[in-house]
Amino acid sequence: MNFVPLILGIVQGVSEWLPISSKTQEILVSHYLLGISLSVAYSFGLFMEMGSVGSALVYFRTDVVKALRDRFTLTFLLVVTVVTGLVGVPLYVLSDRLLEGAYNPGIPMIVLGVVLIGNGFYIRYSRKSLRGFREMRLREAVLVGLAQGLAALPGVSRSGMTVSTMLLLGIKPEDAFRYSYLAYIPAALGAVATTLLFSDYSLSRVANQIGQEGILLALMSSMMTGLLVIGLLLRIAKTKRVYLLDFSLGTLALVVSLLAILV
Repeated sequence: MNFVPLILGIVQGVSEWLPISSKTQEILVSHYLLGISLSVAYSFGLFMEMGSVGSALVYFRTDVVKALRDRFTLTFLLVVTVVTGLVGVPLYVLSDRLLEGAYNPGIPMIVLGVVLIGNGFYIRYSRKSLRGFREMRLREAVLVGLAQGLAALPGVSRSGMTVSTMLLLGIKPEDAFRYSYLAYIPAALGAVATTLLFSDYSLSRVANQIGQEGILLALMSSMMTGLLVIGLLLRIAKTKRVYLLDFSLGTLALVVSLLAILV
């Protein structure tokens, strides 16, 4: 049995929901396991978002239905998605040139790791009362969309960018994680559509290596792994010691970024 698709799926399923940039992990793993170029690996990594979208749709199925009926949540998602597209699509188009140059995707993760550790200190020692999701303002939704759009850059973690932005805005950790994950669904669908529009040859290159059934296995394993990781992170976010999660994830981001730079 070829375990490469399974490995690719597990890497996506874990890294998408952690601040270690799933794109970077998929780039590195698929590049070395399949021998494809970094630009093709980047496009394939974006396509693998389909597995994570499946995780989010299954886990948040009730929230998705409610969002379609709730004007406040729907407005938040629309604003975040539009801003994400305006920022993210041009960055995606530039990604090939970045990966062919001296750009190292590990560098942005260093910044993110420092921000997450800073978030941990902020949550632990700040006397400022935290706000619920429904107390967010329109301009704050724009900032979340901007943060999510920047995640189109290789090495920039979407979950890390959106969650840390919402935490810095004073949103309760549980709400920050939950609504960051909800905002991910339309953004990821857009990322997959952009990939198919601009880089359809990437999938054929990967299919030549692992077959269409291998791609399907990778997507399914990504979805199942993602369900487990989402549940674990949301349980931790409900605890009073959520700052430990930021410390841990920030440290993890720093370690992974250093490995990416060394590689």
